[in-house]
This record gives sequence, structure tokens and C-alpha cells, in this order.
Amino acid sequence: MRKQGGAVVFRITGARQGLAEDVRGRQRRYVISMAIRTLSVVLTVVLWNVERFVAIGTLILGAALPYVAVVIANAGRENAPSLPGTFVPAPTRPVLMPGPGEEMAESVPEAARGPEGDQGRDHG
Repeated sequence: MRKQGGAVVFRITGARQGLAEDVRGRQRRYVISMAIRTLSVVLTVVLWNVERFVAIGTLILGAALPYVAVVIANAGRENAPSLPGTFVPAPTRPVLMPGPGEEMAESVPEAARGPEGDQGRDHG
């Protein structure tokens, strides 16, 4: 987020997918996997007396696919690690050094030292 002339500008290249689109995509993947499961169960019934090993394979697929479909549907929102971050750092200001006739600023203000200045402190 950066301010340009008083207006706030957002970088959207790193924005995540909208929640409605994410839910729609999960539902679509779940329906597709359940359609594959239904097809595998039908193939199990059709192929049981014809090709027993293929029928057993489709039976295992039909039994395991609901678990896999639920895990995929509940996996959570995807991150976009390849996209740049949305944080835009503020431009840094250069440090101004004192001019040739000026002294460096003191690290402790005179009011904080006391009336004696630096002479009243113990340096030992």
C-alpha cells in the first residue's frame, strides 16, 4: 500500500482469490471426484464377472475416493507464493550530514545534563 498525492494505492498482483471463487472451485473438484467414484462403482458392477482384477481396482478406487475428495475439499485456501508481496515499502529519505561550518548535534540535550553541564558527572 502506498500513498501517491494523498490517494491510497493498492497493489493487486499479490491478491488472493476471492472467497466465493475459492468455494466454487472446491465444490467443482468435489463433484468431479464424486462423479469419478460413481463411474468406478458402476464399472465394478459391470466388470465383476468379465474382468475380476479390473473390477477389484475400480472397487478400491470407489472406496478410497470419498476420503481423498473430502481431504482435498477441506484443504484450505491456496497461497500464491510465486506472486510478489503486497507490501510496498516507503521510500527512504537520505540522511543529511552537517555542512562544513556546522557541528554534529549533541547526543544528550543540555537541559538533561543539569546546571553543571558535563563536569558534574562521575567519569570513573
